[in-house]
Amino acid sequence: MALCSSKVSLLVERLIFVSLGAALAFLLLFSFYSSSLTPTLAPSPTPSTDDSIPTFYDDPSLSYTLDGGHLSNWDSKRRHWLRLHPTLSSSSFIQEKEERVLMVSGSQPSPCRNPAGDHLLLRFYKNKSDYCRIHGHDLFYNTAHLHPNMTGCWAKIPLIRAAMLAHPEAEWIWWVDEDAAFTDMEFRPPLSRYRAHDLVVPGWPSMVYEEKNWVGLNAGVFLIRNSQWSLDFLDAWARMGPQTTEFEAWGRILASKIKGKAAPESDDQSALLHLLVYEKDRWGDRVYLENDYDLHGYWAAVLGRLEKSTEDYLAMERREPPLRRRHAEKSTGAHGEMRGRYLDREAAADEWEQRRRRLPFVTHFTGCQPCGGGHNPAYSRESCLAAMQRALDLADDQVLRAYGFRRVDGCGGHVRPLPYDFPSSFGFQTPNEPVA
Repeated sequence: MALCSSKVSLLVERLIFVSLGAALAFLLLFSFYSSSLTPTLAPSPTPSTDDSIPTFYDDPSLSYTLDGGHLSNWDSKRRHWLRLHPTLSSSSFIQEKEERVLMVSGSQPSPCRNPAGDHLLLRFYKNKSDYCRIHGHDLFYNTAHLHPNMTGCWAKIPLIRAAMLAHPEAEWIWWVDEDAAFTDMEFRPPLSRYRAHDLVVPGWPSMVYEEKNWVGLNAGVFLIRNSQWSLDFLDAWARMGPQTTEFEAWGRILASKIKGKAAPESDDQSALLHLLVYEKDRWGDRVYLENDYDLHGYWAAVLGRLEKSTEDYLAMERREPPLRRRHAEKSTGAHGEMRGRYLDREAAADEWEQRRRRLPFVTHFTGCQPCGGGHNPAYSRESCLAAMQRALDLADDQVLRAYGFRRVDGCGGHVRPLPYDFPSSFGFQTPNEPVA
């Protein structure tokens, strides 16, 4: 009887051992299976840098100022820095698969004389900030004079030079005047078109090189590559500026050689044109005069087109359901490319019709002086103010759409939520319709 009991005990122990082993195996198998289904969160990427290796920043002779000496070998110095900071190079910049762009703008350090000027500058700044956020660009807005004598239109040159040194990761520096607004928030400049160039200026070759006309180009909006060529070009451009003893002499030279120049003193636009025309052998091959789209749209000429194109866009969206699809703000550029294909298709092969139907990319309020108030006498202050407010409202309406809102009548501060399938389901406001 005792022998029988011991056999039973041994059997029970073996059963318990086998059961525990099976349970443990099951738990291990379940744990492995669960981990294979659960996504592993990758650690947050950190910039790959090696700050122990000296770069151009460690050179005590390096100067950010125009008069601090010539900066040489910039291309190799910049390449060396980018090799040490690979995550910041354009080759690793996944956003839109484009080269990195730093937009630079600014305004005077003191308050505006025009009572509405500070508010207008704020709106112009918001417009640039919106565009940069949507398209993944950095923005530096400056309110300090980096050279005591280079003020007004000349202030941009020392600022751009300093920006190149401060942002070696940026392939392009994009200067935009304080009184220029982006009025097509979807459009992106075709940077791949400029691979063989270092300076992209809005202009017309015949007016620049044949007529030598002051309005043949515009120095208020341009793209300049972060390169040794550009640093040398900025040095040459600055030599005609107010910080030099030859400033008055350059004013007389430019007045005699540049058609349509009104002001007696040397100005940045006349100086730029002089470099392109009279030093073409040195600079011309690297300069692209862009006129296929409105990199600079003179406001008095494009404002009517701005209104008409806005209406045409809504009409096209009513015809084309894909254009009515809601999208994230960061998809605005891709949405704009799709719209461009529809515009090209409807305009067929007529390039002028394609351009006429497209919203002006940049509307530049030259002569309106929103901050200083000293507007061109050819315009009234009221016409300038109304035009600026209207353009900024239409541009801001494009931004608000990604957030589900739209201005009630296209301007002003009153908005309302957009219905699904806008604009096909959108009716005009009735007198008693509530607004947000």
